[in-house]
Order: sequence, then structure tokens, then C-alpha cells
Amino acid sequence: MASPRLVSGNKSVSLMSFFSRLLSKDFPRSKILAVLLLAVLIGLVITPFAFPGAKTLNVAAKILVFIVLVASYDLLIGYTGIVSFAHTMFFGIGAYGIAIASTRLGPFWSSLALGTALALVASLLLSLLIGLLSLRVRAIFYAMITLAIASAFLTLASQLSEFTGGEDGLTFKLPEVLAPSTQFFSGPVLGITIDGKILTYYLVLCSALMLFLLMLRIVNSPFGRVLQAIRENDFRAEAIGYTTVIYRTLSNVLSAGFATLAGCLLAIWLRYNGPDTSLSFEIMLDVLLIVVIGGMGTLYGAVIGSVLFILAQSYLQDLMKLAAEATQSLPMLSALLSPDRWLFWLGILFVLSVYYFPTGVVGRLRSSSQSN
Repeated sequence: MASPRLVSGNKSVSLMSFFSRLLSKDFPRSKILAVLLLAVLIGLVITPFAFPGAKTLNVAAKILVFIVLVASYDLLIGYTGIVSFAHTMFFGIGAYGIAIASTRLGPFWSSLALGTALALVASLLLSLLIGLLSLRVRAIFYAMITLAIASAFLTLASQLSEFTGGEDGLTFKLPEVLAPSTQFFSGPVLGITIDGKILTYYLVLCSALMLFLLMLRIVNSPFGRVLQAIRENDFRAEAIGYTTVIYRTLSNVLSAGFATLAGCLLAIWLRYNGPDTSLSFEIMLDVLLIVVIGGMGTLYGAVIGSVLFILAQSYLQDLMKLAAEATQSLPMLSALLSPDRWLFWLGILFVLSVYYFPTGVVGRLRSSSQSN
């Protein structure tokens, strides 16, 4: 008969083995980072119950969508060293795929599946074409090409009102089980009503978690190691036998695919899509800021960066309003803390984060952990 200590040890080993496979052996490598990631996961899971309200649920859903979107861009810029300004184009293709299919075919699961599939096919083909035609050029030239393509796509989406709804966008319905009017219990559960909106949130949560773990697996595979080698020195990678154009193109295609799925999640959550919702250049700038804040080349940076940036973006005005009211006796300070100046303070916070965390929050935490 096995001793209790041996049984307990076997359980501990099997649990560690499970998490090792789940995270593709890419552990946080920092106790503080591990605690933060666990806190983010628990917070996102319990948000509907711990922080009831439409705004908090919308903020949590936006964080989930941006984690996938930013991680997919980090796959391109952080792991391969490719700077692209067309990432939101693929994000928009995913959102429009769901919106157009649901508008044309009705609120059915088959509409969501068809819209997702067609959006993925369109994004993969377009990203493959862009990669094959443009990735032979270097650095800023490729970035400018992608910026031109993304701008043209935004203009096209705004003008094809028959299909995209033009500037007004498309509002659509989801399957009845995901409708806010659908209730699954006769009374509240832990203080909230479990309806289709809550189910939609957990659908987005589970999808985002699976997509993130899949990207984590990709970057820690032999393919991901080659991408990192190309990022560090593409000439050396070419010299040892890797055709860098093929790997860079595949990275572009994979990144576009995940961005498309992030767009699908956004459309499913909002039940609406328009040019400003998923294709605007402001979203591209937000993604770049989040990648820098979280840390390039670390998918965990997408999690930390998305949480910090979107919380600041969503609640900084409210905090500044409280601060302005508390300092009314000091007119100059109160005016400086006016909610109308929230972008100014957000910019200052970004500058400070770059100054004190040049390798991003995740990079700084990992380096601190190693030095200790």
C-alpha cells in the first residue's frame, strides 16, 4: 500500500505536469507575474458575479478580446520582428464576417460558423498574398505598404454600404440562447440573473483562453524558435538553411488568423460592427501601446498590458473626476485633474511605463526575478 506522502507527491507531480503541458512549458518565471496572471484569470472568471453591471462586463469582455488581438500581433512583431499596420484589417474582417453572415442568414449558429469560416479564409488568403508580395522588403517599407492596404480597406468598408452598412455599420441578432432576454433560472444566482448575455461573456472567455493557449503552444514549438531566430538575425537564420521569407509569411498568416478570430469575438459580444469599431487606426495604436507596455516577445505581456491599458482607458476619467472634486479648493490642481484631460494623463502614464519598464512589465518582472 502506497504511503500518503507518496500519493500526495504523485498528485503534485501530475499537477505540475498538467500545467507544464497546458502552458507549453512557458512558465511566467516570476512569482509576482504568476500571481498577477492568476489574479487576472480569477478576476475575469468572477467578474459577472463580483462586479455586476453593464460597464464592468463590457470592460472585461473588451480585455478578453484585446488579449487575443494583442497576443496575435505580438506573434508578428515580438516573435518575428515584423512591423505591420494592417493588423486591424484582419480584426475587422473577422467582425464583418460575423456581422454580414448574421444579417443575411439570420440569428443561427450556422450563420456564426459560416461567417467565421469565410472571414478566416479571406484573411488567410489576403495575408498570404501580402506576405508573398511584400515581405521581401525590409522594416519601414513593409510597414508603409501595410498601412496603405489597411487605409484602402477601411475606405472600401465605409463605401460598400450595401454589404457593410457603410459608416452606420451593421446591427444583428445572435441565436436565441445568447439573447439577453433568455433566462436560464427562475431566480438570481449569487445575486445576478443568468441570461444570454452572461452566457455570451463566458463563451468569449473560454474562446479567448483557448486561443491564447494555442498561441502559447505555437511560439514554444520548433516553428516558434525559428521565428525568434529570424527576429534576432535573419541573415544567420537564412545561412543555416531556413527560408526566412516562408517563415515570415507563415507568421503573417497565423497572426492574421488569430486577429480575425478576435474580431469574431468582438462582433459576437457587441452584436454590432462598423468601421470605427474594428478598423480604425486608433485600435492599431492601442495595440502597439499595449504590446510595448506589456513587453514584446512575451505573450503574457498581452495579458498584463491589455488589463492595465483598458482599465486606465475605461476608469481613468472616473478617477480624475473624483480627484477634481476632492481638490476644488485648489483651482489650478482641480483644473489639471479635470476628466477632459484624461488623454494627457494617459500619455504621461505611458511615458512613465516605458521609462521605468523599457522591456515591458513582463520583461522587468522576469529580469528582477532572475537577479534575485
